[in-house]
Amino acid sequence: MVKRTSTGAAAPGSLELWLHAAYELLLESGVEAVRIMPLAKRLRLSRTSFYWFFHDRESLLAALLERWRTKNTGNLIRQAASYAETLPEAVLNVFDCWFDDRLFDSRLEFAVRSWAQQSSVVAGEVIAADADRLRALTSMFVRFHCGRLEADVRARTVYLTQLGYISQKAPEAQAVRMRRIGKYIEIFAGVAAEPRELDRFFARQGYRPRRGAAMSAAAA
Repeated sequence: MVKRTSTGAAAPGSLELWLHAAYELLLESGVEAVRIMPLAKRLRLSRTSFYWFFHDRESLLAALLERWRTKNTGNLIRQAASYAETLPEAVLNVFDCWFDDRLFDSRLEFAVRSWAQQSSVVAGEVIAADADRLRALTSMFVRFHCGRLEADVRARTVYLTQLGYISQKAPEAQAVRMRRIGKYIEIFAGVAAEPRELDRFFARQGYRPRRGAAMSAAAA
C-alpha cells in the first residue's frame, strides 16, 4: 500500500525501503536490474520520491556496496578477532558467519562478486575486501602461535573453501554440513575441537545433533 502524506500526496517511503528493494533486485537479477524506475514500480512510489534519499543511481549502488562492506567484511573481521580460548573455538567463531545471515550474507556476497565482473571499481573493492578478510584470519591463527606462513595458508584454506561454497551455490542440508564441522575444524586448525566447543557452536546455530555426533564428526 502506498503511504500518503497529510496533504494526500504520495510519501517517499524511506531510505531503508529503497535500499532494501535495490538489494532484492541485485540478488534476483544482478546490478543491471537495479534502476530507479523498476524500483519505483516495485515499491509503488513515484520516481521523484527516490531523490528524497539518493542523489542518483550511483549513490544507491554505493550504498549497496557499503552495506556489503559493513556486514560481510566488518562482521568477518570481528568474528576472527573475538575471544576464544583455543584455536578450534576461534575457527568456530568465524564459522558463525557461514551459518548466520545476520553476520554474513552469502547471497549478497555472490551478487557483489558477479557485479565485480562488470565493474573495475567493484572488482577493486572485492580485492581489497579479500585482503582485509585474509589479514584478519591470518592474525587469528598467529594469535594461537602459528608461524606466519602456516597462518597464511590456514587462513586461505578457511576462506577460499567458503568462497567455493558461495560461488557454486552448493546446496547442502544443515544436518549434513553440521556433521562435517568437526572434521573441517580438525583440518583447518590442525587440532580437533573439544565436544563442548562443538556443542556451543551447534547451540548458537539452533542445531541439535544426535547423541555422540558432536564427539565424532567423522560419522559424516
